[in-house]
Amino acid sequence: MRSSTNLWSTSSFLGRLLSRGWHSRNWQVAGGRPQASRITAVATAIALTVAGFGAVDLGVSTPSQAKSTTALSALNLLPVKGRAPKTGYLRSAFSNGWGRFNGCDTRNLILQRDLTNIQYRTDGCTVQTGTLKDPYTGKVIDFVRGVGTSNAVQIDHVVALSDAWQKGAQKISSAQRYSLYNDPLNLLAVDGPTNESKSDSDAASWLPPNKGFRCAYVARQVAVKTKYALWVTSAEKQAIAAVLNGCPKQKLPTK
Repeated sequence: MRSSTNLWSTSSFLGRLLSRGWHSRNWQVAGGRPQASRITAVATAIALTVAGFGAVDLGVSTPSQAKSTTALSALNLLPVKGRAPKTGYLRSAFSNGWGRFNGCDTRNLILQRDLTNIQYRTDGCTVQTGTLKDPYTGKVIDFVRGVGTSNAVQIDHVVALSDAWQKGAQKISSAQRYSLYNDPLNLLAVDGPTNESKSDSDAASWLPPNKGFRCAYVARQVAVKTKYALWVTSAEKQAIAAVLNGCPKQKLPTK
């Protein structure tokens, strides 16, 4: 874990994690008794650790300011440039796999946030089973960890790493790229095959099949690109604007 980046907002993701931790119907260890207190302790430990990180100002100054900003107005503030060469792109330029926070990896933390009816392995971190209401397709997926089943639910980088690399991430610090890789603002648990069909596309070439989620989806992309000082291409901006014109009051997400 890097010590120079504020990866997890204690007032957003961890606040939600803590609040959900009190509901034993969602927090079970497979084959065991409710572990709400353990999850609460883990989340609290993460919060205390993150509180020691130096904050990095990457665009959105405060959550309260972001909440008052529409995605459409934020889109119009993003630089518009051509796509830079993909030369030098490696996922490891962002992170060598998921970050770990007090012994729990980012993938499992996102599963904890986005799934319901969760059962854990005895480590209190690893999600064994759960239910996902997939935002990309609208279908309900029963997640079961195991060979041949785990990939039914994948963690999507909403702004794909390759896309980020070609639109400014080459120029930000390694600590900021690490944050972008592990930032819950840029992560969603989604249907695996649909995530694979998206690949590294931007909004000009891919949008979720679930039209009811498109406003929230492109607003999240705008929020990530604002936070990490990334740009959009002209075609991408037009595609995002076409969606947001149908929901002009859509706010920037902050978590």
